[in-house]
Amino acid sequence: MLAYYFQLGLRSLRRNPALTALMVMAIGFGVAASMITYSVFRAVSGNPIPGKSAQLFTPQIDSWGPQQNLKGEPAEALGYIDAMALMRAHEAKRQTLLYPVQLSVMPGGNRDLPLNANGYAVTADFFTMFEVPFRYGSGWGAQDDDTRASDVVISSELNQKLFAGANSVGRALNLGGHDYRVVGVASHWNPRPRFYDLFTTSGFADEPDIYMVFNRALDLQMRTGGRNSCRGSLAYTTWQGYLQSNCVWITPWVELDSPAEVASYRSFLTHYAADQRLAGRFDWAANVRLRDVMQWLDYEHVVPPESRISLAVALGFFLICLVNTIGLLLAKFMRRAGEIGVRRALGATRGEIYTQYLVEAATVGLAGGVLGLLLTATGVSGVGILFQPEIAKLAQLDFSLVGLTFVVAIVATVLAAFYPAWRAAHVQPAWQLKSS
Repeated sequence: MLAYYFQLGLRSLRRNPALTALMVMAIGFGVAASMITYSVFRAVSGNPIPGKSAQLFTPQIDSWGPQQNLKGEPAEALGYIDAMALMRAHEAKRQTLLYPVQLSVMPGGNRDLPLNANGYAVTADFFTMFEVPFRYGSGWGAQDDDTRASDVVISSELNQKLFAGANSVGRALNLGGHDYRVVGVASHWNPRPRFYDLFTTSGFADEPDIYMVFNRALDLQMRTGGRNSCRGSLAYTTWQGYLQSNCVWITPWVELDSPAEVASYRSFLTHYAADQRLAGRFDWAANVRLRDVMQWLDYEHVVPPESRISLAVALGFFLICLVNTIGLLLAKFMRRAGEIGVRRALGATRGEIYTQYLVEAATVGLAGGVLGLLLTATGVSGVGILFQPEIAKLAQLDFSLVGLTFVVAIVATVLAAFYPAWRAAHVQPAWQLKSS
């Protein structure tokens, strides 16, 4: 019967092409507007590390005081003194420090010109904590942190440029005039948003090229390639002076597996800040924060406000389209009141009338979904008009979006058809036969 009702639906659509076109266009444009904006919103608001987002935390310690902090909030990163103190205390199961670096890959082999390489100086736990996948090799160990090894992990893209994609583990690489040994090649890994470095990036930068040993970068007096935020008079003129200043530029992360560990680490941070006050370094009460990944994304307002606004506007437009569709379906169904009366008189139940007209509405939704898919494909390629390029390129028409477009179009049209179908099912056969 469903196949028969589907055939009736197709005949009905051909019988009133103008009315059908209006309904299909209303559904198609409404669905397309919603899916285009949703594709952007989905890309920027997703959980970048769903398996561990509740176990990864970034500590904050107020080293500036109430007169210079961020409206009562500690700075988004740490200075050298506090960062190293947290590492030495080792109060977490795993912990890492990181800051951005920019280096030149010096020529070698058949290359004539150096390449720019952007990446991070990190500690060994970085790769395990953030579940970095490897194509070749692995990260380095804690002993390499202690010995300040000249180890480096490179991206698959850089490996392709330098070594034609071959296994480069053990190969030498000259970065900024210093030799390094490749210990691992990371697979394509660039979580969006880039939760671990929101201090420097917007969260949607391109994939890093390199990861080097944190202590090695410090030995080379390698300044941050990202943001550096200071307060008060900047009296330092040397590297050691910079390290002892209140400038913040290092992002810490810790892994805590249970609420008890979280409470214990938060208590440790509070006691550490209180000890700094007793030592005379701070003259204000302890002010610390410990946020997990999703709390950190929310605090940093990673989701662009224009994506929320555009999604709300698109959904409102879609709702208007559905209201118009309800009116068009009602007009379409009630024009066939005589036909409905005859069917009811011949024994058709109200349930069968419901089914017939809901299936007919589903065919309208299917046609609207096809149009919506074409418009979505066109719109996704042009979202750069509304959003920054680094965000616009995240919007992609993948299989999940294709399926969602059809599901939304069909389900929304069927829901819109419930009231018109109810009116059709309650047509009085006697009145229709008498009037005919």
